[in-house]
Amino acid sequence: MTLDEARLTVEAWRAQGLKVALANGVFDLLHVGHVRYLEAAKRLADRLVVAVNSDASTRAYKGPGRPVIPQAERAELLAALRCTDLVLIFDEPDVRVVIRALHPDVHVKGTDYTPESIPERAEVEAYGGRVAVAGDPKDHSTTSLLTRLPASGN
Repeated sequence: MTLDEARLTVEAWRAQGLKVALANGVFDLLHVGHVRYLEAAKRLADRLVVAVNSDASTRAYKGPGRPVIPQAERAELLAALRCTDLVLIFDEPDVRVVIRALHPDVHVKGTDYTPESIPERAEVEAYGGRVAVAGDPKDHSTTSLLTRLPASGN
């Protein structure tokens, strides 16, 4: 969905009295850590919105060679998960533009953060939302998976 479409959908959910959580990330090479994070995020609200870094914002954040999987395919994989209710792609360097548009009831980050270290915390708390940390310990990562894969062409 576009951000405008997502905003309209979130407004409709709120009109039904539903709570909305927002999770975000690159989600390159989807792995069990991603799934556990998103499932835990979904347990914090009635609906889960997942904001996916675009290819351009991923390259700016992770460097050349990333993402491995194009943004549309990453979004499609995330949309197929039972815990995910809505997926959108964002181009900005961080998720604040999505937060400003959707005002999620809870903004959820993975366990590589603490509630105090969530970069968007002030943005969320300014409108009365809350931040949370969810998922299992950061024992899985795309970067570690990539280092274990054989070089391309082998």
